[in-house]
Amino acid sequence: MFRKVLIANRGEIAVRIIRACRELGIKSAAIYSDADKTALHTKFADESYNIGAPPSSESYLNQKKIIDLAKKIKADAIHPGYGFFAENAKFISAVEKAGIIFIGPSSESVALMGSKTAARQRMQKHNVPIVPGTTKPIISAVEGKNIGKEIGYPILLKAAAGGGGKGMRKINAPDDFESAFDATKRESLKAFASDEIYIEKFIEKPKHIEVQIFGDKHGNYVHLNERECSIQRRHQKIIEEAPSSFVNKETRKKITQAAIDAAKACNYYNAGTVEFLMDAQRNFFFLEMNTRLQVEHPVTELTTGFDLVKEQLSVASGKKLSFKQSEVKINGHSIECRIYAEDAENNFMPSTGKIIYYVAPSGPGIRLDSGFEIGSEISVYYDPLISKLVCWGEDRTIAIERMKRALSEYHIAGLITNISFLKLIIQQKDFNNGKFDINYLNEDFMNKISSLQNELGKEKLMEVAAIFSAIHKSKFSMNHVSSNHVDNINRWVDQLYE
Repeated sequence: MFRKVLIANRGEIAVRIIRACRELGIKSAAIYSDADKTALHTKFADESYNIGAPPSSESYLNQKKIIDLAKKIKADAIHPGYGFFAENAKFISAVEKAGIIFIGPSSESVALMGSKTAARQRMQKHNVPIVPGTTKPIISAVEGKNIGKEIGYPILLKAAAGGGGKGMRKINAPDDFESAFDATKRESLKAFASDEIYIEKFIEKPKHIEVQIFGDKHGNYVHLNERECSIQRRHQKIIEEAPSSFVNKETRKKITQAAIDAAKACNYYNAGTVEFLMDAQRNFFFLEMNTRLQVEHPVTELTTGFDLVKEQLSVASGKKLSFKQSEVKINGHSIECRIYAEDAENNFMPSTGKIIYYVAPSGPGIRLDSGFEIGSEISVYYDPLISKLVCWGEDRTIAIERMKRALSEYHIAGLITNISFLKLIIQQKDFNNGKFDINYLNEDFMNKISSLQNELGKEKLMEVAAIFSAIHKSKFSMNHVSSNHVDNINRWVDQLYE
């Protein structure tokens, strides 16, 4: 096993990796930008090093600085977490050439899966079902329009190098194609430095189902069942579950085998996730492969009992998988809510500021992966994810009830969070019955928001009281509360008096 691991990330995922290293007796080395000098991950790590100015390009995305630092401190390996360099084949190749082990897949596997068209070609060759469409970039609007007519509208235009919902447009009719084609190419070039785009048939009201896989460097593969990731906003997941209440035993057997086939097709090793779209008849289609540890990995850990980060470290060191497929079971049900610093009432505008009050939920079946504490600063430079709240129960009903309790116990003041918004989702009958697809928040739920605001009155009052209580009892003042949060306090107070 390794002696020292450099963690090329920040926030809750850096803390998560540090904890796994500590339990294995591995020294952890954290990096931080000027904006993160007092961040939780810098306190938790055995060693911490300043990597540069707050902008990611000058710190967490500065390849040379990170690799030079790893050499200087004699780190055996680099763990990328997720985001930043986690799926950057050029960075992985540079790490490999520097004689440092990358805790993840090979640069070749990442490069292959990083191109959506190349991935579709490879999946089709290995009999993994793909969404009908093109397997090569389309050259012109005329070509694309003709293909659209062949497979039938509506269709999706997608960036070949894309992800996270960027570089994607739905087209309902041929007349809309040309303008959408130009706009998608521009967006793709800006976001991914490539304007290659391809076409997929638009699947009506699909579920987003993904399968956690693991491979080692000796050719062994396992899956750790599926996750339900259909509660999304603008193609970004905010609630995940394991297992999916929609997937039956027969479908689970088929989709997990397809995921293993996908991993074998690209000679994959370490942790990976194969994502699928599933229609109402439980037909499933390969969407993409995430060549890294997923944000939502805790729900898999809680329902299988395996520590995925420890397994990543073990496999990266050259060891065989520590378990066999026959040992992977489904134990109960787990749900994860992503806690963001954002304002659901204001088009989900990111919220920045200092956390002046923080009460974390606890009790049976509750896990909280957080990268922040009282006094932590949520800045404009990075993703606004504060923490991941994960609940486990003997079945889905118990897990949901525990999540309701946990969300009601979770209080953060000093900036705006999406906790109240998550409460509304968890309370809905459709969610409790499993009757939702990837369009649920975009179509059905968001239309209800205005009529549901009265339900938040008590919670808003509690938050306002918490803010003023924290100010009274601590060194903080209203100057530490973000300006947009002050505006919301005034608005909430006015609404409560009305």
